Amino acid sequence: MSTPHTDAVTLQLPSPDPGPATLVRPRTTGTEPPAPEPAPARSSTVPDEPLDLAGLGIGPFNLSLAALAHPLAHLRTAFFDQRPAFRWHPGLLIEDATLQVPFLADLVTLADPTSPWSFLNYLKHRERLFPFYFAERFHIHRAEYDAYCRWVSENLPALHFRHQVDAVRWNSDRAAFEVDYTQLGDDGEAVALGRAHARNLALGVGTTPHVPDALKPLVDAPAVPVLHAADYLAHRERLLAAEHITVIGAGQSGAEVFLDLLRARPTGREGLHWLARTAAFAPMEYSKLGLEHFTPDYTRYFHALPEPVRDQLVPGQWQLHKGIDHATLATIHDELYRRTLHGGWPDATLTPGVTVRTAGRVGTTKIELHLEHPHQGARSRLTTDAVVLATGYRESRTDTLLAALDPYMRRDAAGRPRIDIEQRLVLDPCVTGSVYVQNAEHHTHGVGTPDLGLAAWRSATILNTLTDSPAYPLPTRTAFTTFGLRPSPPRTRTDIPRPHSTLIENP
Repeated sequence: MSTPHTDAVTLQLPSPDPGPATLVRPRTTGTEPPAPEPAPARSSTVPDEPLDLAGLGIGPFNLSLAALAHPLAHLRTAFFDQRPAFRWHPGLLIEDATLQVPFLADLVTLADPTSPWSFLNYLKHRERLFPFYFAERFHIHRAEYDAYCRWVSENLPALHFRHQVDAVRWNSDRAAFEVDYTQLGDDGEAVALGRAHARNLALGVGTTPHVPDALKPLVDAPAVPVLHAADYLAHRERLLAAEHITVIGAGQSGAEVFLDLLRARPTGREGLHWLARTAAFAPMEYSKLGLEHFTPDYTRYFHALPEPVRDQLVPGQWQLHKGIDHATLATIHDELYRRTLHGGWPDATLTPGVTVRTAGRVGTTKIELHLEHPHQGARSRLTTDAVVLATGYRESRTDTLLAALDPYMRRDAAGRPRIDIEQRLVLDPCVTGSVYVQNAEHHTHGVGTPDLGLAAWRSATILNTLTDSPAYPLPTRTAFTTFGLRPSPPRTRTDIPRPHSTLIENP
C-alpha cells in the first residue's frame, strides 16, 4: 500500500512590526542515538553578516537542502519553520502505508550516497541495518520515512523551529534579503520578534489541503464530520462511529482512507461510498520507462518547451502522479471479494465519473451531496453521515509573504512566477540575490516537481550555484529515453548565471 510522495509544510503569514531577537535552536529529545559527526560549529544567533542562504519552511525538500548544505563549512545557512518540530503528513500515517518511491529517494543519497544524513545511516544509528536487510524492503513504510526525517531534523544545527516567517523584502543597501520572523513559545504564542539577512533564499512552504468550493460551508460547520484526508487519523474514531461514510477523491489518499475504513467495518454493514471525478479508479503509471518522467533529463526537456505547450501537457499527465498504486487497488478488491464468500455483497459502493455539484446539511446529523454524472447526463442525491475529502493539495499562497518582492518578479502570460532551470525566481536585475523555489514550479518544471526522488538532485543543483566549484557533481544523463528531437544538453558550470553574492568555496 503506497502514499503520495510529496512535500508539505505550512507557514502562517501575518505581518507584525519586526525587531531584534535571538534565534533559539529546538531542543532534541535526548534519547536519540549519536548524530553524524557535526560540521564546524555555527553561531546560535543570527549574525550581523548576511547568511549565504535562508530557507523558509522545513518540509522534506528544504530539509534535503539543509542536509546537503551541512558539510559545506563555509556556507552559512539557517532554515525557519513555525511548527514546533518536523512532521510529514501526520494525518495519513496509516498503518502499513508505504512510500511510492524507493528508500534511495531519501534526502541526500541520489546526490551524495556517502552523506551521514542518508536513510541507511539512520538505520545504522538505530541499530536496524540487519533487520532492514532481511526485510528486503525497497519501499519503506510511510511512518518510517517520517521518523527518518525527524531524526535528521533533530540533529541538524541550522534548523530553527517555532520561528514563523512574517515577511521578506530586498534591502539594496545591504545587497541582501531581510527576513522578518516571530519566535514562538511552547504554547504557540509570540515571545519575540526578529530579523535575519540573507543573500539568497530557498522558498519551501509546501502545499495546503484543497477543499472544493461546494464543500467549504460543510467543513466550516463542525456538527457533522466533514474533513480533509490530511486530518484523517485525528478523526478516525469519530468517523467510524458514523453509520454511513463517503470518501471523495480517487487518488492514493482516497484509496488508502477507503481501504482503512473498509477493514474496520463489519461485513455486510460497511456503510461506505467512494466517489471519484475521474472516469475510473485508475492505477498510477509505474512502468520503468514511464518513471523516467521523474528524471532531471525530462525536467530539462519540459522546462525548455514553450509555455503554451507545457500548459497543454500537464493535465494529460495526471496518471503519472495522481493515480492509485497497483498494490492498493488489488488489496481493496481482495478485501471486497473476501466479504462475498458467504453470500451477498458488501455495503460499499464505488462510483467513478461523478462530480459533487452542491452539498448541504439535512437536519443536524446528516449531509446531502448533489451528484452529477456528465457522461450519463444524470443527477442524483446521496445522504451520508460523514465525509472525507481526499481532494488533494494546492501550492501554498505566498502573496503576503512575498508581497514586497512582487514588483521585482517576472511573470508568464498566466501571471505565474517565471522560474529558471536552476530553480530561481526570475527577478529584476536590481535584485542581485536569488530566490530558489521548491515544490511550487509545476508549471515550469513538470510532473517531477513534488516527487521525493528529485529532492536531492534539486538541492544539489541549488547548492552548486552557490559554490565556486560543484559541491555535488551531477550526472549528465539520467534516462534511457531521449525526450524530443532536439534534446537540450545539460548545462555546464560556465552556462550557469552566477548569483550576485559572495561565492563560497567548496572545502
